[in-house]
Amino acid sequence: MLLFIEQLFNGLQLGVMLFLMSAGLTLVFGIMRVINLAHGSLYMMGAYIAATVVQHSGSFILALLTALAATALLGMLIEVIVLRRLYKRDHLDQVLATFGLILFFNELTRIVWGRQPLFMDVPGWLSETIEIIPGAPYPSYRLAIISVGILAAVFLYLMFTRTRLGMKIRAGAANREMVAALGVNITLLNTLIFGLGALLAALAGAMAGPILAVESGMGESILILTFVVIVIGGIGSIRGAFIGAILVGIVETLGKFALPLLLRLMLPPASADGTGASLASMSVYILMAAVLIWRPRGLFPAHD
Repeated sequence: MLLFIEQLFNGLQLGVMLFLMSAGLTLVFGIMRVINLAHGSLYMMGAYIAATVVQHSGSFILALLTALAATALLGMLIEVIVLRRLYKRDHLDQVLATFGLILFFNELTRIVWGRQPLFMDVPGWLSETIEIIPGAPYPSYRLAIISVGILAAVFLYLMFTRTRLGMKIRAGAANREMVAALGVNITLLNTLIFGLGALLAALAGAMAGPILAVESGMGESILILTFVVIVIGGIGSIRGAFIGAILVGIVETLGKFALPLLLRLMLPPASADGTGASLASMSVYILMAAVLIWRPRGLFPAHD
């Protein structure tokens, strides 16, 4: 039972990481109508920048702030130089252009940082464990990731529902031509949205650094799960991104934990582990298919 609770928290931690990724990506696609395959590269750049600053300064907070600022600026630069030319093009052009950005950033990281992975230590003040229930210690750093993800969700909710910027973003998602006609600078709004998405991706990458190897291409695997989250939650919906991310994180983690154990009741251990791992990898896609059969536009589509 205690092991199950620990895995449940691991699923929640993965879920909030996916939310930080999917929130920015669903904004870009839902409002700017751009398919951005390079979103995982922004996650990777955030991790690399944070790891580099930690190595030179020893301060995780400084590394986190630097990664957020630098990646947000990088994202806005990408929007100005590349994506601004793609708004009126079809989705195939957007896919090809942003796939090219993936190749560019992967090679850039190899040139600048080399082919060997970088490693970040967990900050000393977050290296202890906390008993979530008696007898079930859990790493405080992973609890910090969960807390940061929840705070980011609250911030986005308040921004979209309580501020003029949020009102303009929601209006732009519903009818960008009308919003532009009313005098809103859509070009600047798009740049800010993309910068916000890049910042959220960098936050996920920097927080993932101490628990994952920071290496070239690390953004591709999480990008696939991020698209699954967006499809499940509903394109353009922050609420959908949060619910979808938590569902995917828990299903992915508990599937890897529970399916091999269940199959060992019927199969030899080696076969059960192999089959269980394969079924666990399929579980999130089975979840996505089930949701789309029930709700073809996702759980919480933005324009419902």
